[in-house]
Amino acid sequence: MTILGGNDLVPADDQGPWPAVAQPHRLLGEITDWLSGYGNHATRRTYAEGLGLPTSPTDLREWITTPDGDWAAAITAYAALVTTATRPATHAPPPAPRGRFRPLHWFRWCASRGIDPQAATATHVKTWLADLDTAGAAPATRDRMLATVKALYTHLADTGLAAGNPAALNRRRLGLVAPTGSTASTVVLTTGQVRALFATASATRRGASLLDTARATAVVGLFTLGLRVSELCALDRDDLHVTRGRRALRVSGKGGKNRVVYLHETAERALLGYLRLRDHTSTETAPATPDRTAPLLITRTGGRYQRQGVWQLLRRIAVAAGEPLRDVADAMHPHALRHFYVTTAVEAGAQLVHIQADVGHTSVDTTEQVYNNAARDPGRSAVDLVGDALRT
Repeated sequence: MTILGGNDLVPADDQGPWPAVAQPHRLLGEITDWLSGYGNHATRRTYAEGLGLPTSPTDLREWITTPDGDWAAAITAYAALVTTATRPATHAPPPAPRGRFRPLHWFRWCASRGIDPQAATATHVKTWLADLDTAGAAPATRDRMLATVKALYTHLADTGLAAGNPAALNRRRLGLVAPTGSTASTVVLTTGQVRALFATASATRRGASLLDTARATAVVGLFTLGLRVSELCALDRDDLHVTRGRRALRVSGKGGKNRVVYLHETAERALLGYLRLRDHTSTETAPATPDRTAPLLITRTGGRYQRQGVWQLLRRIAVAAGEPLRDVADAMHPHALRHFYVTTAVEAGAQLVHIQADVGHTSVDTTEQVYNNAARDPGRSAVDLVGDALRT
């Protein structure tokens, strides 16, 4: 009998389908309900795998270890949420290898120690994080795994299946938050690297249609406007308009604060090219006026992009760019392009108050902090002068 989709945990027959869990069908049912709140399939699957749950059809079949109707029904509902029909290989990224921390994913860790997740305490969570640290998990990895567990337990506590949230811990005291002013985790892109992102996004690639290529180019272009990933996903077709003679976007930022974001020429060309091709493709079979209330960017299936989908697209482009982005591809994220906007604008001489308005910071101090926390332009360092003196 296997549990949680792997052979590393093999419970005794009297332990039931989920070791140490008193109400397995109820717990899985609430997990399914929690995951259903995420509209993107990739996000649901990522969270499930990150918690240590099975996601492949084979592992799920092995998990149905009892004819109990409630458990079988819970498995069926969960499986429908995290599995999809297989797509052509040319349309899917290569599967990620199983990580070395897999046995330490939360539910696996609990099962191996006989802990019922419904009764887990803050002490258990701290011990789990310590085990991850001992295994070599970086602070960012531990922080990400803790965030997933915390999000789940927020739901479990709300539904009464858990007494509280054992993962609601002080991340700074746990050493999971970089000190103020640290530049260790800040990815600062050069103009050349962003050009390489554009070039790679717009290049023809195997298995990608013309619309796929145009969409990828538009995504990179929009991110160079300093947008947050949530803002990009929320944009509708109607948010693109002309004001004061320039094309711009109406962007809804944090706290529901709206702002106008102007398009530079490269971003405008990429976005309009994508929209023209999208309209042409959709009207080949059903001529119609473009729906102004539709998402500005849509997925292959016609839905609105979710954060995880955009992040994965950007990461694939960065990896495909090769040498120019080789050193930063693994750390690439949408916020890196937001940092690029701020640092490039400051070093070009723009006023901080104008940049603040562009990116939607509540305070100009935040804009200044983003710039100050980024690594300085090497041309503004005296290191080469010292090096020249040594060589002389």
